[in-house]
Amino acid sequence: MTSTRLPGKVMVPVLGEPMIGRQVERLRRAQRIDRLVVATSTDPSDDPLAAYCESLDLAVIRGPLADVLERFRLALAPHADATAVVRLTADCPLADPALIDQVIAHHHEVGADYTSNTLETRTYPHGLDTEVIRPDVLIQAADRARDPYEREHVTPYIYRRPEVYRLAGVARRPSRATLRWTVDLPQDLAFVRDVYARLYPRDPTFDSEAIAGLEVNSAEAPA
Repeated sequence: MTSTRLPGKVMVPVLGEPMIGRQVERLRRAQRIDRLVVATSTDPSDDPLAAYCESLDLAVIRGPLADVLERFRLALAPHADATAVVRLTADCPLADPALIDQVIAHHHEVGADYTSNTLETRTYPHGLDTEVIRPDVLIQAADRARDPYEREHVTPYIYRRPEVYRLAGVARRPSRATLRWTVDLPQDLAFVRDVYARLYPRDPTFDSEAIAGLEVNSAEAPA
């Protein structure tokens, strides 16, 4: 809720529901995610977010505002049986459940410590980012990371050390790296609201191809 560029963005309405609620609706269609946990902060500004997420029957843990890596450690603690942790940021309401499943599957197939679809060269739109981490590796990072950037962004301690950890990536061809589907700025929010207004009423499970089709049609439309 303390975003500086778009304050309170995760609770702004998108087609009548808070943005994070729209994202959770999509994430719940991912077949390889067993449990969703919201890792928010103890800052009072996040009280409405925590209350809303609990109303969606989501587990909510709260930890330091700036130390997101510690929040992930707290989120993992009750789940000793977890075989992977999937990091998904709360400002991506166009998340792709099929892609999430693909990244998780690849992570297990190759036996990686860390897998993402943004490793080295981005090929997916901004806003479809998925990271999968072995639980013991996440705990190592939480124990060892000292750089404030590595604490805030959770996974840099791991992917900055390819000599220590086995890293794996998922890419697509052709690249769609120039597309921006995340929400950081007012124009991002306007785009997401337009996508939902145009696609959701006729198909609440609209996929990434449908979103990309809208962008192509818009680009080809006469001025």
